[in-house]
Amino acid sequence: MRTAATFASVVAISAAVSAAALAQQQDDNAAHNPVDLGKTTFAQKCSHCHGPNMVNSGTVTPDLRRFPDDQPRFVTTVKQGKNGRMPPWGDILSDDEIIALWAYVSSRRTQ
Repeated sequence: MRTAATFASVVAISAAVSAAALAQQQDDNAAHNPVDLGKTTFAQKCSHCHGPNMVNSGTVTPDLRRFPDDQPRFVTTVKQGKNGRMPPWGDILSDDEIIALWAYVSSRRTQ
C-alpha cells in the first residue's frame, strides 16, 4: 500500500513540475516572439478601446487593421497619444512592448 501511495506522489509531483516547465516555456516563447508579445499586450492594454479584433465599431477609434505601413508614426502615436483622444502610453509601455504591438498590428494588416 505504501508503494502505491509513494508512486502516486511521485506521479503527481512529476505532473506539477511538467506543467510548470510548460508554462515557463510558453512565457519564454512569447518573450522571444514579438507578435505573441504584441497580441498579449494588445489584449491587456489596447483592446478595451480598439476592440478585440482591432476594430471597435461605434467609437472613434480607427480600424487598426488598416493602419498604414508606417512604424515610426505608430510608435509616435502610441508613445505620445493622438488628438487628445488616445492617451499617451510612453510612460506605461516599454519600447519592446510598443515594437511588439507594431509586430502584432502589422501581422493583422489588411490590404
